Amino acid sequence: MNNSRNIWQNFDFWLFGASLILSILGIALIRSSIAGNIELADHPQRQATFLLISLAVLFVVAAIDYKYWITLIPPMYIVTLGFLLFVFTTEARFGAVRWLEVGQILVQPSELAKIVIILALSNLFANADKKSFTPDLIFRSAVVVGGLLIWIFLQPNLSMTILLLVIWFAYLWIAGIKMRYIMIFVAIIIVVLIIGAFTGFSFLAEYQINRITNFLFPDPNARYGETYNVDQALITIGTGGWFGQGYNQSSQVQLRFLKVRHTDFIFSVFAAEFGFVGTLIMIALLVLVIIRCFYISQHAADSFGALIAYGFGILIFFQTVVNIGVNLNVIPVTGLTLPFVSYGGSSLLTLMLGVGMVESVAMRSPKRQG
Repeated sequence: MNNSRNIWQNFDFWLFGASLILSILGIALIRSSIAGNIELADHPQRQATFLLISLAVLFVVAAIDYKYWITLIPPMYIVTLGFLLFVFTTEARFGAVRWLEVGQILVQPSELAKIVIILALSNLFANADKKSFTPDLIFRSAVVVGGLLIWIFLQPNLSMTILLLVIWFAYLWIAGIKMRYIMIFVAIIIVVLIIGAFTGFSFLAEYQINRITNFLFPDPNARYGETYNVDQALITIGTGGWFGQGYNQSSQVQLRFLKVRHTDFIFSVFAAEFGFVGTLIMIALLVLVIIRCFYISQHAADSFGALIAYGFGILIFFQTVVNIGVNLNVIPVTGLTLPFVSYGGSSLLTLMLGVGMVESVAMRSPKRQG
């Protein structure tokens, strides 16, 4: 009993507090961004319900010793693979088959794949020979990632595919990948891009090709086309000024000039309502989550725990940078949501599950300061 109380003393309230504030902020922004749309009227309540469920999951997962997950990795991997295969039997939505419909709730199995990949790679690299980095380790880790990644790519879901590849490379990097292997990876990417250019990137879906093409060669005369929402996002951000127009007061949002407001472009909604100062606070909270993950990773009791916290920190970092980059039109539209803030029950649940795992690592680490 005393041991149980002692581990909760290491609970990271900075990580938990930042995640909770971002999630509550997300619900408020979703309520504002739906702008009286009757079809989306239940979205804030749904997100609030998922937050309550996610918080319960977070504390349960935090209470469980993260080492127990090692035995659950194979069955979790198989179940996730089964879900990913099953989505191909469902009806396509928005040009892709990514969702399983459970009642009136849409579940995205690829969200669970992120956590499974982090756990599997953490276990693999924790048990690898730390004195030598061999091609065999690259191959085995590629099999682990590729077993789920190929089905996500075929949905098609290029953004999630890239995210998993980034997580994989981050693990290779922390494991000490040699420069010659990096050069081989770079050469493979260049070859793929050259082949893609000559074949018109036929391995991509049409909407994915259009996103890239419109980003590289935007039509300056197009008022209503593929670049419409990106243009509106920049206008929306610009209307925020220093301190914003106020909650629920943005004309760009309330008059629905900005589309996909409650998911991919919720950052623009926040910028319009709370301005530059507000966005700095939001970014600071996201940075705090990332920093705490890396801090916990550095002070973990073992390699497996350290790699779990490291992988989750990379996940939050990449999704944050990409989503904000899309809103600022510095990278093509990807579909990656803003962590904790964008609408999506399965995304929020997965993120809080990840926070719970990182908290489990923190709680079982040697006594920390800070």
